[in-house]
Amino acid sequence: MEKKNGPVCNIIRTCAFFIFYENYNIMKIHIVQHDILTLKPEDNMEWIAAELEAESSREALLTVFPACTICGAPLFAAAAYTDLQKRAQAALQRLIELSEHRAFLVGMPLQIQDKGLCNAIVFVQNCAIRGVVTKKYLTVDEQRCFVRGEGVQVMDYHDQRIAIGFYEDLKELSKGHVEQPDVVVCCGGQVFDYQRPYRTRYRMSKIVETLNAGLVYVNRIGGEGPYLYAGGSMAMNAAGGVLCQMPYFEQACQTVDMQQLETVDDEKPEAVELVYKALVCGLHDYFAKNGLQRAVLGLSGGIDSALVATLAVDALGAENVHGLLMPSQYSTDHSVKDAEDLANNLGISYDIVPIRPMFDQFRESLKPVFGDRAEDVTEENMQARIRGTLVMSYANKFGALALNTTNRSEAAMGYGTLYGDSCGALAVIGDLYKTEVYQLSEWINRDGIRIPQNTIDKAPSAELRPGQKDSDSLPDYAVLDAVLNLYLDEDMCEDEIVEEGYERELVQRVLRGVVRNEWKRLQFAPQLKVAPVSFGLDRRWPIS
Repeated sequence: MEKKNGPVCNIIRTCAFFIFYENYNIMKIHIVQHDILTLKPEDNMEWIAAELEAESSREALLTVFPACTICGAPLFAAAAYTDLQKRAQAALQRLIELSEHRAFLVGMPLQIQDKGLCNAIVFVQNCAIRGVVTKKYLTVDEQRCFVRGEGVQVMDYHDQRIAIGFYEDLKELSKGHVEQPDVVVCCGGQVFDYQRPYRTRYRMSKIVETLNAGLVYVNRIGGEGPYLYAGGSMAMNAAGGVLCQMPYFEQACQTVDMQQLETVDDEKPEAVELVYKALVCGLHDYFAKNGLQRAVLGLSGGIDSALVATLAVDALGAENVHGLLMPSQYSTDHSVKDAEDLANNLGISYDIVPIRPMFDQFRESLKPVFGDRAEDVTEENMQARIRGTLVMSYANKFGALALNTTNRSEAAMGYGTLYGDSCGALAVIGDLYKTEVYQLSEWINRDGIRIPQNTIDKAPSAELRPGQKDSDSLPDYAVLDAVLNLYLDEDMCEDEIVEEGYERELVQRVLRGVVRNEWKRLQFAPQLKVAPVSFGLDRRWPIS
C-alpha cells in the first residue's frame, strides 16, 4: 500500500496531471473566497473538498484559497496546541488524497523541520505537496505563535513562473528580492477596516505596474469575534486591467482566464456601504458561530440604540431582536415615542419598564449612607446601572445576548457608566465615531425611513438629569471626532493637531480624556472592528 504514495507514483501522477490539462487554458485560475471556521479544520476540509469537486475548479489549472484556510484565524495561543496541528495535518492529508488531477493552494499552520511552526501556504498538485511558502512578515499577534518564514516563493508551473505569497510579504516583489514572475498569487487574510479595500486595490495595482505581471488576490470573508474579513478577491492582467472583482462580505467563487483581454468595470463601493455590510456580517457571524439566536438591547430613543437595533434586525431578523424602553423621570415624551416608532418601523417586539420606582428605592436605601450630600453624577450613574441590570436580566431569562450601544467617541472620552450603559456582550458600533453613526443612519434611511427622523435630528442626550445634553460634558461631536481622528487614526501629537487649527486647550482636554479612560475601555465589551486603529485591538495603552 505504501508504494502507491511513493516518489515514482507521484511522478507518474504528475505526468498524468499535465496530460489531463493539455487541452485547457494554461492560465485559468479558480478563486474561492469563503467564510472560514476557526479551530475547525474538519469542517473547513469538507467545504474545501466540495469546492475542488466543482466543475469550475476541475477545469481550472489552479484553485486558490485564502490564507489560513484549514484552521482559520486569528489562532492566538491555540496555534501552539499539538492537537490542533495534528487535526490540521489530517485535514491536509485528506485533501491531498482527493487531489488527483488537481492543483490548489491552501493555508494552514505547519511545523517546518529545524525551523518551527510557520504560517504556511501549501501547494498541492496531483496527490502530492509540490511546495510550501512560509510567511516572513508576521503581525504582532502572529509573532507570538509563529516563527519567521522565507517569504514569497517563485515556482515554475506549466510554463509559467508563479510568485506565491502572503499579502504582507508582497513587499519583497517590489524590492526585487525575488525573480520576475509571470503571475503573482496572493493568499490574503486581511482584517477589515473601512480603508483596507482601497489600500489593497492600490497595492495590487502597483505590483502589476512594477512587475508587468498578472495578479490574483484572494481574501476570506466573515467574522471571527471582533475581527471582520471583507473578501473582495480580484484578478488583474499584466496591463493592469481588472479581470474579475468579487463582492465584499459575500461568499463567492469565480474562474478567471489570466490571458483574456476583456476587463470588467472597476467598481469601488462607498466606505459607508462597506461599514454597513461589515457590521451586519460581524453581528450575524458572532451569533451564528457561537450558537446564539436572540438579541436584546435598551432603546432610549437616541441615535446609537436606533442604529444598533437596525443593524441587528438586518443581521438576525426582526423576530430575534427585542427592545427594552426604560424611561426615567428625566426622559422626554418624544424619547419614548421615538423608541416606539423605531420598534414599529423595524417590526421588533419591545417592553416598557419605567425605572423611576427602582431609582427612588435606591436613593431611599442609600439615604442613611449619603446623608445630606447633594445629588451629582452618582445618581446619574445609578440610573444607567439600573438599566444595565434590566437588560442583562432579560438576556438571562430569555436566553438572549445583550448588545452594547456605546460609540467610539463616547468610549474615547469615557462618557458612559461602567456596568451601566457599557454593559453587553458585543459593542456593535464601538468603532464608529458619533458623526459616523449619523452618517450610517442617514445612509440606511436613503430609500425610506427606518430610523425615525426625529432621532437623527434631535440633540443627543443621556437624559439622566433635567435638560441634560451631551454637549454639556463633551465638545461638539464634529470637533471632537475631528481631533480624535487626528490623534487616534493619523497618530498626530498635541502640537501637530494644534497646527491643524484646533485650540490647544481643546486638544489637551481631548487627549487627556482618551488617556485617562483606558482603564474603563478595558472593561467594555469587544467591539466589531471597522476603524483603521481600534481600541484594544490596535491601540493598546498603559493604564498607569
